[in-house]
Amino acid sequence: MIALMEARNAGLFKTRAQWVNNIIAGVIVGVVALPLGMAFAIASGAKPEQGLYTSIVAGLLISVFGGSRVQISGPTGAFIVILAAITAKYGIVGLQIATMMAGVMLLLMGLTKMGAVIKFIPAPVIIGFTAGIGVIIWVGQWRDFFGLPKAAGEHFHEKTWHLIQSLPDLHPATTALALLALCLVIFTPKIPYLKRLPGPLVAMVVATLIQSLFAFKGVATIGSAFGGIPQGLPGFSIPSVTPALLVELVGPAFTIAMLGAIESLLSAVVADGMTGTKHNSNQELVGQGIANIVTPLFGGFAATGAIARTATNIRNGGTSPLAGIAHCAVLLLIVLFLAPAAANIPLAALAAILFVVAYNMSEIRHFKHMLRHAPRADVAILLITFVLTIFTDLVVAVNIGVILATLHFLRRMAASVDVHEFKGEDLHMELKHHGVERLPDDVLVFEVEGPFFYGAVENFASALENTNTEPRVLILRLKRVPFIDGSGLRSLEEVCRKFRARGVRVILCDAGPKVRPELVKSGIAHLLGRGGIYRKLIDAVRASVVAEPAQEKADA
Repeated sequence: MIALMEARNAGLFKTRAQWVNNIIAGVIVGVVALPLGMAFAIASGAKPEQGLYTSIVAGLLISVFGGSRVQISGPTGAFIVILAAITAKYGIVGLQIATMMAGVMLLLMGLTKMGAVIKFIPAPVIIGFTAGIGVIIWVGQWRDFFGLPKAAGEHFHEKTWHLIQSLPDLHPATTALALLALCLVIFTPKIPYLKRLPGPLVAMVVATLIQSLFAFKGVATIGSAFGGIPQGLPGFSIPSVTPALLVELVGPAFTIAMLGAIESLLSAVVADGMTGTKHNSNQELVGQGIANIVTPLFGGFAATGAIARTATNIRNGGTSPLAGIAHCAVLLLIVLFLAPAAANIPLAALAAILFVVAYNMSEIRHFKHMLRHAPRADVAILLITFVLTIFTDLVVAVNIGVILATLHFLRRMAASVDVHEFKGEDLHMELKHHGVERLPDDVLVFEVEGPFFYGAVENFASALENTNTEPRVLILRLKRVPFIDGSGLRSLEEVCRKFRARGVRVILCDAGPKVRPELVKSGIAHLLGRGGIYRKLIDAVRASVVAEPAQEKADA
């Protein structure tokens, strides 16, 4: 209940105006969420009322237990592809079990402070898979938009080709209603006296009134497809679970959890930018986890933070969780008292709403901008993630996108590691300050600059192996090494052994407080002699000019 407590501490519940503003914002968001909840549920393979149950239960729990004051949660377009696939394979019960498992994962992510880690998924991957999801949603709504038969085939390209072949047989009345609804969704915000009304609601109401008056034959409605929406809320029910089903659903549940975490935290970041507040990412994951565990017990399915509804809430004066609670209350009242009126809602109108959702989700402007201005590697990652999302699977796309982005980052980090030699003139002032006239000819000084990790090992080894002289002392300065990993330590030890085998003494110096303990722990200190790590550069230079074995032993 951190968001509620922060809102109270910020004085957002003190005045009547604050209560009124948040309640009004909640009412508006509730009206906006009505068609979206039903549309997302149908597209996910669930019943329309289950989308409303999800908006009510999950929206309430996340507003109370989440980490953002203004987050509005519920079913979202990003989930459609994943949830539809789960529902098609495991049924609605499988979807609800996967949602609960994802809720447990989200809860654990929040409790183990993983909220900050989720933010590090690269932008090309996020834009690539969201654009791919937008394309899938858009094509997936052709059937209801044009009144086409169900597409044959399992894969995206097969279904798309079948739908294209079926376009000449589109249903005229269904298509006309869909086009009208699409125009209303797009242009309602631009009409002077209607700009305050939510476009999706206007489109749904107008299309429903027309269908109620004229009763066009062949137009699919919620009543004809689902038998309408029950009046009231479902009772508490625990889905039937088997161990085998739990094992099968681990992968889908993890996908729901990861996508839910990403979208909810992105939505919270957008809200922070609009309000000037700062959300608690770990608490947000806890709230999302609680909501996804509880919501399926009341007939719902997966939910997460909804960017569009959150932005609508903020623009209409929402400043506290009270707006999210009011949005749930509005939807609850609609289900309790207006559910029978939903029977004549054309599925074509909901498909038109999802057309616009898909367009907004695809972020075409950002996609084009990245194609034109981003580095070539980022463009490649973007396109690979986009194509894989459409033609294979979201999990595969995100995994490969993240792996490619990580490899690209490691390559750039490895290239940034510099191993360069110091000449006598480079060290002239430093040597003079300590009373040494010059660097002896048989002493080489190298400095490593950058993170000494497994990706940089090759650069380090090749730089030292390319020394054309045979020194008696090799000094490695580690002042500019921020950290060193196991591979770096192993490479350093190998280099030391090779030089010692050639009779060259290797001395490390200037290791920082983060690197020095790792060198000691790895045993390299024993290999080089106790003083080697801690000895300053100038001591090493002085020691190098003493050739007597007794002095060499004393230095060790």
